[in-house]
Amino acid sequence: MKTSVIKHTSMLVLASVLLAACSPTATPAPTAVPAKPTEATKPVAAAPTSASAPIAAPTVAQPTAAPKPTDAPKPTDAPKPAATGPITLKIVPGESKAQYEVDEVFFNQNNKLATAIGITDNINGEIKLDPNDPSKTQVGKVSVNIQVLKSDGHPNGNGSTRRDSFIRTQWLESAKFPIAEFNPTKLEGLPTSYKVGDTLKFKMIGDMKVKETSKPITWDVEAVYDGSALKGSATTAVKMTMFNFDPPNIAGMLKANDDAKLKLTFTAKP
Repeated sequence: MKTSVIKHTSMLVLASVLLAACSPTATPAPTAVPAKPTEATKPVAAAPTSASAPIAAPTVAQPTAAPKPTDAPKPTDAPKPAATGPITLKIVPGESKAQYEVDEVFFNQNNKLATAIGITDNINGEIKLDPNDPSKTQVGKVSVNIQVLKSDGHPNGNGSTRRDSFIRTQWLESAKFPIAEFNPTKLEGLPTSYKVGDTLKFKMIGDMKVKETSKPITWDVEAVYDGSALKGSATTAVKMTMFNFDPPNIAGMLKANDDAKLKLTFTAKP
């Protein structure tokens, strides 16, 4: 009996062992080894969206360049001061001239008609011009050295040293009375206002003295003031017999007309 119990017990123990061996027991899952991060697993920074304004990198403040000094104007670049009153201008010899024109008949050339022209640049005078009110302009005595008048050698062949010699010694007697003078007494036709560059047209009335005779003469004048000089011309017509001398007459050669045209071309500067 005892032996039977022991056998039975042994059989139970054996059966339990066999059952335990045959039963599927849950095997604990191995602990996962953390994988090494790959390139794909690295966090990627989110790209800024179009709505997000990019953050500007701070800029380093640059020192402001000092402005270059402005070149000082040269003396010649300085604007000319506006005239504030009358200015005195003097006729410039060499840049001015006086001339006569006289028609002549050449007997020895089949009564050929030509115009004799004599010129001198020895002329002096003074003008007081008020650009703000030209009507106040004054012209002083104008003098011309007629002793140095020279024929200009006109294309018609009438330039003549012989004629010039006769003028000095006989007709004008300029060797004895070398200076012809004009003394203005009145200016007519000048405006009360003036703009630089405009042309002034007026009449200059006065007394002209040749040799020892003075006669009233009127000149037609045109002049332009450019801010630095007055340039212009004056013309008139006279008869030589007005001044008590006869027109040139060289027997058998030529005879001059009594009428003469006179012209002054002048440049006057301060």
